Amino acid sequence: MCRLFAITSEDPVSPMVALEALDVMREGHDGSGVGLFLRDLGGPFETMKDAPILSGIFTESGLRRLDVKMMEKGFITKYKISFKLDKSPPEGVPKRDVYLVRAYEYPEEWEEWSWKRKQAELTRIRLELRAMGEEKKDMIVFSFWPDVIMIKEIGDPLTVGRYLKLDTTQDIRARIIMAQGRQNTNYAINLYACHPFFLQGFSTMTNGENTAFIPIREFLQNRGFEGYMGFQSDSEVFTHILHYMHKELDLGLEFYKHIITPLEGGALSSHPNHDLLTHLKQSCRRLIIDGPNCVIGSLPNHSLFMVQDRKKLRPGVIGGRPGIYAFSSEICGLDSAISDRDKSKDFQPMYLDTAIVGPDRQEVQICRQTERLHLPH
Repeated sequence: MCRLFAITSEDPVSPMVALEALDVMREGHDGSGVGLFLRDLGGPFETMKDAPILSGIFTESGLRRLDVKMMEKGFITKYKISFKLDKSPPEGVPKRDVYLVRAYEYPEEWEEWSWKRKQAELTRIRLELRAMGEEKKDMIVFSFWPDVIMIKEIGDPLTVGRYLKLDTTQDIRARIIMAQGRQNTNYAINLYACHPFFLQGFSTMTNGENTAFIPIREFLQNRGFEGYMGFQSDSEVFTHILHYMHKELDLGLEFYKHIITPLEGGALSSHPNHDLLTHLKQSCRRLIIDGPNCVIGSLPNHSLFMVQDRKKLRPGVIGGRPGIYAFSSEICGLDSAISDRDKSKDFQPMYLDTAIVGPDRQEVQICRQTERLHLPH
C-alpha cells in the first residue's frame, strides 16, 4: 500500500506540512518514492497565476535542449527556482543535475488565443518534451501548466523534502498540496508511475490497485485525445476518467462515482435519475473500476475530494476547520497537520460518498450516490 495526504488552506503552506504527515504514516509506505502536486501557489508565483510553469528533472544536456526548444516556440523565462543541493544526495536519492521549476511568458502570438486553444497547445508541448526526454533519457517532464508545480523523486519523502530545501524556502508554497508516499511494487521505479497524476487542471492520487486497468486504458486510448497516454501506473486512469467526465461528457463531480462505481440492482432502479444513470452506466461500462481504491483528487476550481470503491479496503479520513482541511490515509496524518481541529467532526467516506471541500474551504460537503443529481444543462 501507499499513503496519501492532501491539504487545502486559505493561506499558502509549505510542502513540508504534507511530507511530515506522510512521515508519521511511514508504516504504510516504504520510503521508496514521493510525489508532490501543488496548485493555487503562493510566494513569488502569487502574481503570475496565468504563466505556465514547467516542472521536471533534467540533465545539463537536457536543459540545453529544453532551452533551445522553448526559444524556438517563443517562450521567455519569467521566473525560476534554483534548488541549492548538497554535493552528494542522501542515501536512496539519485544524483540529479537539475530539478526545474520555471515560469514562462507566453509567446506573443498566443495573446489572442482562447483558453481552450492554450490548454490544447500546452498539453501538446508537454507531451513533445516528454517524448524528447524519453528518447535521450535527459528530461523527465511532470507538468506544464499555469499555477501548478509538481515534484517527484525516488527516496524517503521527508529526506527528499529536506534535500531540496523545501523546509527553508519560501518560494514553494501552495494553498492546495497533494502528496503520496510510495510503496514500490515494481523492481524499477519509473517516476512517471508516481502519483499524483495531472492532466489539464485535473489531478488524482490513489492508494490501491485497479485490476480493471486494461479495459479502461483501451476505452481511453480510443477517445482520440492525445493526453490519454503514459499508463505507467494503473492508477493514472483515475485522472483521465475525471478529465473525460468533465471535458467530454460535461458532467460535474457528483457523477464521478456513478461512472467508476455505478449503482446496481434496486439502488439503481429506484434512483430519481434512473434513466440517466442507466444510460451512463451502459455507455461508460468500460470505465468501471475494480479496487480496492481510495482516490483523492483536485479540480481546476480548487475543489478537493475523496472517494472510495465498494470494497472500502483502503483507509481515508477528512478533518479540519473552516479555512483549512486535510485528507489523509490515517488519522495520525491529520493530527500532524491540523492538531487543533474538532476531531468529533472527522469524516471517513463510505463507498457511496463523495466528500468535497470546495474552493471556499469552509466545510466538508457529502454527495451520496443515492441522492437526486443536478442535471447538466
